[in-house]
Amino acid sequence: MRRRDEGKWRTVRCRTAGCVIGCALSILFVVARTPIAAAKLYVVTTTPDLAAIARDVGGDKVDVESLAVGTQDPHFVDPKPSFILKLNRADLYVKRGLELEIGWAPVLEKGARNANVLPGGRAYVDASAGIAPLEVPSGPVSRALGDVHPYGNPHYQLDPANAKLIGRNIVDGLSRVDEADRGYFEARLAAFAGRVDEKLAGWMHVLAPYRGAKVVTYHKSWDYFAARFGFDIIGTMEPKPGVPPSPAHLAQLITLMQAEHCKLVLKEPFYPENLTRVVAEKTGAAVVTLPDAPGGAPATDDYFALMDYDVRQVAAALAAASR
Repeated sequence: MRRRDEGKWRTVRCRTAGCVIGCALSILFVVARTPIAAAKLYVVTTTPDLAAIARDVGGDKVDVESLAVGTQDPHFVDPKPSFILKLNRADLYVKRGLELEIGWAPVLEKGARNANVLPGGRAYVDASAGIAPLEVPSGPVSRALGDVHPYGNPHYQLDPANAKLIGRNIVDGLSRVDEADRGYFEARLAAFAGRVDEKLAGWMHVLAPYRGAKVVTYHKSWDYFAARFGFDIIGTMEPKPGVPPSPAHLAQLITLMQAEHCKLVLKEPFYPENLTRVVAEKTGAAVVTLPDAPGGAPATDDYFALMDYDVRQVAAALAAASR
């Protein structure tokens, strides 16, 4: 279960941090820091989407691991001692940024004893650099607003155009730690960006018949996806980001969906199905479970496979709803 009370969450985080750092330090005293085999750059990312793009632009010069897996909520990842060891060895560290990982990554960074992976270090990459964030709060941010990110919505990876910026940021980091292979990384990035453009044209074509379709999402994860492909998100299952739905909120949402003839609800695999099923039964909407990162569903092992899967699922659901 998510911990929503701010004081309780801070206490739990502090206890977890002490435990994780203590366990990891005991291992670090035993395990010597050694370079990765085969002289490849060892790249650690917080989320699988970043890992997939890093593999694309890094090619055979990199060995990449993601701390989170595709079936996890990236806001809430257990900071394991083994993650500290990975960061201790990392040649490059890539984060989604915009405070997506604020609840778990800082304790790992602190415990790693690798100054290069800290913000400002030569091995640190904020993948959100250059992204135009959506939903940047205009006023003070407090817990009363839910899990609002003060720098904007961090789910920008679901707009394929942003994948090129993510690749650019990763290549800048790779070239910083391996200047000799800059040309190799730049060539890989150019090929990656070209493939994004080609695939995006196809995805736009597939979803073009459904532009303007009204959609409800469980969490505010699909705003960039909706903006790119022309969908109208009319509401969310969560009354506020990270706050579980209440009966009163669901009743209001059902009334809104009926009035707007909304026939699609999008949710990730880690959100509960029971409440979305109730909404679907009351409105006749289809519920589509979409992964937001590679590995979140079968045959979604890289970024392109992920987006192929999501686009196909949405198109099929909207096609069925229009019959």
